[in-house]
Amino acid sequence: MANRHLSRTVAMQTLYEWDFNGSRGNLDEILARSIENFAPGIDDPKFINDLVSGVREHKAEIDSIIEKTAPEWPIEQITIIDRNILRLGIYELMYAKEVPPKVAINEAVELGKTFGGGSSGKFVNGVLGTLYRQMNPEEATKQASQSK
Repeated sequence: MANRHLSRTVAMQTLYEWDFNGSRGNLDEILARSIENFAPGIDDPKFINDLVSGVREHKAEIDSIIEKTAPEWPIEQITIIDRNILRLGIYELMYAKEVPPKVAINEAVELGKTFGGGSSGKFVNGVLGTLYRQMNPEEATKQASQSK
């Protein structure tokens, strides 16, 4: 597993545990334990920390974005795994500008396929694709005309 993909997996597992416990508990301790258990030899734990810290810092904004881009799915009705995969993907799309948008979306979809239910990958792709099109309407129009 590539380091960045492994980092996203550990970040997702950390956020999942924190969310499962009602966002209680020390997120930094959960993160340290997750790195120790799932990625003990990782080259760049800073990337994992940046993802987890970024989601924590922007969680209210990110959850609001999820509610707007998936209005038929109230945030508390989205499975914990899908909710945290979306949080990571949205954080990377909106705030981690060093990650190309298509990479952020693809990585989140792959996490959904690996850890979520049968339709998680499609759901994550739909929500993140909608957000990307809203963020970049000229790019979305250009891609739509090229696919015709």
